[in-house]
Amino acid sequence: MPKVIFLPHEELCPDGLVVEAEDGETILDVALKNHIHIEHACEKSCACTTCHVVVREGFDSLEESDELEDDMLDKAWGLESESRLGCQACLKGEDLVVEIPKYTVNIVSENH
Repeated sequence: MPKVIFLPHEELCPDGLVVEAEDGETILDVALKNHIHIEHACEKSCACTTCHVVVREGFDSLEESDELEDDMLDKAWGLESESRLGCQACLKGEDLVVEIPKYTVNIVSENH
């Protein structure tokens, strides 16, 4: 059973958190199940970037992102080569170290 290490995030997870997860679970589902309330404005449909995360360790164990996810990621704040959408990145048996970016782009909430 892989572990997901969430690095400290000032608002969502100030002390960081280490949790066990099931193969096939998404990073977002693991976070939400463990009370780390990463935003997910599109309800996990790969239509926004609010669940953007950076996989600091274990990135190569994830399936490659598809074209739709890559197009969405291009709009993410603080995009890095190890960036993924939490709703699309599924665990594949290896431990991950995940950083939640300080900012997110939520077009829906920013237009109100």
